[in-house]
Amino acid sequence: MAVSAAQVKELREKTGAGMLDCKKALEEAGGDMTRAAEILREKGLAAAASKAGRAATEGLVESYIHGEGRIGVLVEVNCETDFVAKTDNFKRFVRDIAMQIAAAAPKYVSKEEVPEEELNKEREILRAQALNEGKPEKIVEKMVEGRLAKYYTEVCLLEQPFIKDPDQTVSQLLNSMIAQIGENITIRRFARFELGEGLEKKANNFAEEVMAQVNK
Repeated sequence: MAVSAAQVKELREKTGAGMLDCKKALEEAGGDMTRAAEILREKGLAAAASKAGRAATEGLVESYIHGEGRIGVLVEVNCETDFVAKTDNFKRFVRDIAMQIAAAAPKYVSKEEVPEEELNKEREILRAQALNEGKPEKIVEKMVEGRLAKYYTEVCLLEQPFIKDPDQTVSQLLNSMIAQIGENITIRRFARFELGEGLEKKANNFAEEVMAQVNK
């Protein structure tokens, strides 16, 4: 069912959830505002949005080393209180994020961190690809934006499918954690090091190796 911008705006004002999440919830609810709000709460999106502005200055810096020192990750994940930072639930979440970074090799935490210059260059490449495929000029721009969404899933941590459950993104996992613990959580920054990175070497599928270790 098609939903109007006015409906999306109303739901956003009621729940504080993101515009796209509100649109999807309304579509799922067949335009029923009450049910859409319930869907957002069930997914933890409304709760996450309401806590997003709260200061998160506690948390953990987690390290993860894979493959006898071939890949190393450091990630900082923040929460609001030291109490939550010490819970097993939060520690497992941070560990999962570190393993996600090792396996999926994102470059940025979120879409907002991608430099405009890099985005413009990617758009040019995608546009040239579409034109070379013989696509009509009138649909090229739509194709570029669609393919850019795929690009975000490759380079942005929050947009990536979660390695332990590809049916949800890391962003959805984060929102679920926020709803569970009742505090704001932010993935602030990370660094990923791969042995010999930038040097000519035999290609290895490190993502598969990390997942094999996860599933042991």
